[in-house]
Amino acid sequence: MADDLLTRLKQGPVLCDGAMGTLFYAKGVFINKCYDELNLTQPDLVRTIHQDYLNAGAEIIETNTFGGNSFRLARHGLADKVTEINRKGAELAREAADAFNLKKAGNVLVAGSVGPLGIRIEPLGKTSREEARASFREQIAALVAGGVDVIMLETFGYLEELHQAVLAAREVAPDKQLVAQVTIDEDSNCLDGASPETFTAKLNDWGVDVIGCNCSVGPVAMLEAIERIRRLTDKPLAAQPNAGIPRSIEGRNIYLCSPEYMASYARKFVNAGVSLVGGCCGTTPEHIKAMNAALRMADTKGKTGGFRVITEAKRESSITPPPLAQRSNLGKKLATGEFVTLVEIVPPKGVDFRKEVEGAKFLKAAGIDAINIPDSPRASARMSNMALCLLVQQQAGIETVLHFTCRDRNVLSMQSELLGAYTTGLHNLICITGDPPKLGNYPDATAVFDVDAIGLVNIVHNLNFGLDVGGNPIGSGTKFLIGVGANPGIVNIDEEVRRFEYKVEAGADFAVTQPVFDIALLEQFLRRVDHHRIPVLAGIWPLTSVRNAEFMKNELRVSVPDSIIDRMARAPNADAARAEGILIAREMLHQVRGLVQGAQVAAPLGRYSSAVDVLDGIGGSATAAG
Repeated sequence: MADDLLTRLKQGPVLCDGAMGTLFYAKGVFINKCYDELNLTQPDLVRTIHQDYLNAGAEIIETNTFGGNSFRLARHGLADKVTEINRKGAELAREAADAFNLKKAGNVLVAGSVGPLGIRIEPLGKTSREEARASFREQIAALVAGGVDVIMLETFGYLEELHQAVLAAREVAPDKQLVAQVTIDEDSNCLDGASPETFTAKLNDWGVDVIGCNCSVGPVAMLEAIERIRRLTDKPLAAQPNAGIPRSIEGRNIYLCSPEYMASYARKFVNAGVSLVGGCCGTTPEHIKAMNAALRMADTKGKTGGFRVITEAKRESSITPPPLAQRSNLGKKLATGEFVTLVEIVPPKGVDFRKEVEGAKFLKAAGIDAINIPDSPRASARMSNMALCLLVQQQAGIETVLHFTCRDRNVLSMQSELLGAYTTGLHNLICITGDPPKLGNYPDATAVFDVDAIGLVNIVHNLNFGLDVGGNPIGSGTKFLIGVGANPGIVNIDEEVRRFEYKVEAGADFAVTQPVFDIALLEQFLRRVDHHRIPVLAGIWPLTSVRNAEFMKNELRVSVPDSIIDRMARAPNADAARAEGILIAREMLHQVRGLVQGAQVAAPLGRYSSAVDVLDGIGGSATAAG
């Protein structure tokens, strides 16, 4: 080979391939088959998959040997074929890489894939460390004999087992560079509870060449882990996430997610310091192709990412979304520069929606432009906000803004519900990631989070161009007005600005901030995002008590100055506290008028009159406020 892996990584990000099992399954191989045995029984199929990844832009291809150890193969009666299966797997990948290099003058590397044993070793299981190491030695020796360039240890959840694999690799192939990747949970910990701080320190001590994460719960959680790992080591980093939330079957996770989402995260990983990028379960050559396009963009390193790869697909669409003014009444007002006003109405916990509809009628009469309806805020179980949006529009005659969250929906459900929402007349969205279930009244509920708010914006933007989540035509496009959230008062403002830029690049049309109590922070945020400026609506919250103010500050991460908490604390009773809260909200609204294009006013405890009182403070109705 012309260059070794470490040399290549110093020159810029290197793209690995994606899943094998996903493609085997898609090509009709049953899930209960031994996929590693296909090296012997269907070598042409394995070779074709390698070629597909190479044609998509992969610079490293992994052997089809993830489960090629004696313990896993024994389940299929193949324990005596470890050497044959692994050597053949390496030879197939080597043949594909050499042919591609010769034809394309490329420099593709072959990585020998080594996964966990599928059993517990001591002290958690009956298999000894020596037995585990012997199994890894047998597999790695066969991979080296077959011609691999690199040893890729991947999807290890237990550090003791990974240590035995590292020791085996160093014993059998001391001259081969070694990539060691762990799998993590949503808190960035390994399955044995080891934190990034713990496993990074150990991998450093063990002398592996590249440290990384693969598989796991998807790109979002992995990016957070990578950012922690980067602070702890100067070794090259690898990130090969799943394409969303996995479905585990016999140690392999098989499912699908969108290429553009993975492409956006490829850039984010590189910006976070990763030099070896790829995909794990659910990723296909289409994902790798999109990731390759994203990584090839000029000035990837050090620049903010985004979902630009999706614009390639949009050029293939003959549909162009109409301007904002033609998407909804709210879009028209934003386009013409009117100061718009929204009031939030929270769905009821039961089925009686009369109060909410009557409140919407009251707000319409007061001149409010639209009703903003959140999606089970604080992860509480409430009436569907989509249903309430429809009821409000039908019975109160005022436009609504639908909060659409990623927490409870996979990407298929998202697309279905979005198409249904648009068809029924809901054209205004606010795309948000959503509060995790642990914050709500059903903490053990399962979250989905296939994508975050940025990925969701990308999906909606695609629909506006008449394309589904995979970039395929769906007929006429939607005409959604796409809103997003922003938090000017968050502690990590650099991250918030970065995410805001991603949202704008993904296709956001306007933004609504968290409640504003500190004008200086809002001004600072607006200056930081001026080069990605879209209309911004400031969140305005009439506090109801000092306890409410403390909750906002300490539990919702909203910046509430001590001076405002002191003002609320001095109120002698509940009525006085509510009056003081309205006064503070009016002051905030006056101060933001020249900075933003509108306001979203909350109605705490369903007191819609409080929201109107806040707006009356600037000259009457919402119309007058313009």
